[in-house]
Amino acid sequence: MCLGVPLKIIEKVDDKIAYVQMGGSKMEISIVFTPEAKVGDYVLVHAGFAIRVLEEDHALEIRNLVADYENKK
Repeated sequence: MCLGVPLKIIEKVDDKIAYVQMGGSKMEISIVFTPEAKVGDYVLVHAGFAIRVLEEDHALEIRNLVADYENKK
């Protein structure tokens, strides 16, 4: 199963590359599909590509659901 992960953009290099916070690490992603994304936005990331800009409340809801699932394993 493949899963997109909501992550927050912490730095935007240009309309193609940005950095997101993933745990305690900084990860480079492609934003070619979401060039409108800006620093502070949450994006849905799959295979290193931001595929959609998310509202913050929606992103946090997804993260909480995934965390709940992980805690029930």
